Amino acid sequence: MPVADGPRGLTSRVHVVAGVLVNERREVLVARRPPGGHLAGLWEFPGGKLESGEAPRAGLERELWEELGIRVLAARPFIQVEHDYPDRSVLLDVWRVRRWRGAPRGREGQPLAWVSPAALEEMSFPPADDPVIAALRECVGLQDPCAPATHSAPQRSRY
Repeated sequence: MPVADGPRGLTSRVHVVAGVLVNERREVLVARRPPGGHLAGLWEFPGGKLESGEAPRAGLERELWEELGIRVLAARPFIQVEHDYPDRSVLLDVWRVRRWRGAPRGREGQPLAWVSPAALEEMSFPPADDPVIAALRECVGLQDPCAPATHSAPQRSRY
């Protein structure tokens, strides 16, 4: 997806998929980013970069299997966020994973935590996740926590 005005002359966005998993206590699953990488040590929603030519749903299923050891059974788009970091531009494509098989575990050694949506604001997340956390806050009181957001176009966020 070409972008004419990316940071530092970048010409494309990195397409990243992430899953929002909510348990029966209405807690959201988060993972800590590994040391030594981009945004090391911050919390995030599990997922990762799409491979070349990979569809977002397929990428979500692959990433959650690789990172958490779960099989996605039902997922719907939740929110998309475009964000420019100083060194890269990302399209964060977040899905609400409604059903999965298996117990999530950090298969890559990453710590995981189930936290209430309110507690997300007390944790350190990458700036691109701010609109995701806001969308989660809006839907927490609903019968179905985290129903798909009604945003038709990606939200624009700047670091």
